[in-house]
Amino acid sequence: MFRDLSRPIETGMPTYPGDPEVTLAPDATHEDGGYATGELRTGTHAGTHVDAPRHALPDGATIDEIDPGRFAVDARLVDLRPLEPREAITADALSERLGDGTDSIDLAVDAHDPAVDALDPAIDLLVLHTGWATRWGTERYRDHPYLTASAAVWCREWGVGVGLDAFGPDPTPSSAETDAAAAADEPDGSPAHDVLLGADLPIVENLCGLDELPTRFRLYAFPLRLREGDGSPVRAVAEWEG
Repeated sequence: MFRDLSRPIETGMPTYPGDPEVTLAPDATHEDGGYATGELRTGTHAGTHVDAPRHALPDGATIDEIDPGRFAVDARLVDLRPLEPREAITADALSERLGDGTDSIDLAVDAHDPAVDALDPAIDLLVLHTGWATRWGTERYRDHPYLTASAAVWCREWGVGVGLDAFGPDPTPSSAETDAAAAADEPDGSPAHDVLLGADLPIVENLCGLDELPTRFRLYAFPLRLREGDGSPVRAVAEWEG
């Protein structure tokens, strides 16, 4: 079975604060020229997209330098619901949810075998289901939960990247005054991005359609081959046996 987990690219779609707006408009039309083409203007991190290490690191790999096989991954769904706005997701929370009905040791190929490198896991990506996809298109989408730096380090130690149904693994600036107190306790900069991308681990953002996915599935999120790109929109698709 297949399921599309990506947002449609369309004019006026939500973008991270300060990123370029997206426009998709006709260029040639059948009526005027006998064929149709369109013009797309977008940032590299619009909609459902992947980050390249260059996004956070000046000398990090660019999207066109990454082996395309790295964008076909074995994923594990982690249902973290319910979460409060701007709630911090800790390493303990990830470990606890992974232990619900599944021994978290399964993240590794065989953690009991000392010959197995812990950075060569059977699972490549943890898809974090925060429930924030339902707020897409509203100001509240900015107020998504985020990973603590220690949670990102925990992922790095397991050798897994993250996918999220939100703008990203770090806090997004909020436009709501009521969230000023919460924002005061949030980290500066982008520590989760820095940890994960610094280890060449994938980050997939703005996923949708995570409800009723199986616990484990294959995720395909192939980017455009943008020369020296720091990220790219993707068509994210889940596959599993029905």
